[in-house]
Amino acid sequence: MYILHESEEPSSLRGASRFLAQHKPKIQLSCNKLPRICRSKGSPGPDCCKKKCVNVSTDRLNCGMCGNKCKYSQICCQGKCINPSFDKRNCGGCSKRCKKGEFCSYGMCNYA
Repeated sequence: MYILHESEEPSSLRGASRFLAQHKPKIQLSCNKLPRICRSKGSPGPDCCKKKCVNVSTDRLNCGMCGNKCKYSQICCQGKCINPSFDKRNCGGCSKRCKKGEFCSYGMCNYA
């Protein structure tokens, strides 16, 4: 039988873990209580929707405003849901215009 002295820590896997005891869990700040964290460097976006930082100009789950979801085939461009396969102002992606007289098909201008 092994007896622990006051200065020793349990070495068994069933005992308290020194690693867990040393590291305290990080407190995550949510933007609903502190909205300015969304404007900090490295944030996914400047807007706060459901306690998460997002960019309502490009987020397809919060397009233009919180909770406005784009349909499956759509993407969010400048806060509007568009279909990049057939939109001649956003053909294949946001702000990719087809030239005058061209059409957008399958995300390419004048696809034949």
